[in-house]
Amino acid sequence: MPRQGLSMDASKKVDLKIIIIGALGVGKTSLLHQFVHKTFYEDYRTTLGASILTKVLVVDNTSLKLQGSDGCMLAFDVTDRESFESLDNWRDDFLEKVIPREQDFPMVLLGNKIDLCDRQVSKEMASSWCKEKDIPYFEVSAKNNINVVEAFETLAKQALATYKGIFESYLTDSIKLTPNDKPKKSCC
Repeated sequence: MPRQGLSMDASKKVDLKIIIIGALGVGKTSLLHQFVHKTFYEDYRTTLGASILTKVLVVDNTSLKLQGSDGCMLAFDVTDRESFESLDNWRDDFLEKVIPREQDFPMVLLGNKIDLCDRQVSKEMASSWCKEKDIPYFEVSAKNNINVVEAFETLAKQALATYKGIFESYLTDSIKLTPNDKPKKSCC
């Protein structure tokens, strides 16, 4: 009896790594927890480094496994102006470490904690920073689950498009590199 082949969808799985960076206390771990577990993670101990959580997401019929760096989420706290002002450093530092990749590395900006009222960074300020850098901006709340999924999905779509572009150009390059081995006609 012949074995059943894999369905087309099963072959369309891509592991995308997404990293969240930003100043201490902006809610990076809470954002990840809200997205992956649909719960608000309120632990006041700050975490150093990246929190790695895995989530499978379907975008354009492709199953994506998000785990931590084909895409980068920059996060700041809308109630903490310093966390916003340090974004340039976080972004530059990250892009320097991305091993020769183009400047339009998939990236989104998250303004977290919009559920709090003592806001120090306006939506306009953040939006104009993003317009300059040509990256999408999302006002989010990890606590109330506002725009968290949308932000992750947008980044995943960008990362998938980049991934497909690199993969396709790799295929075309390897086709171009095939030697042209036609036998030379010998002249007598």
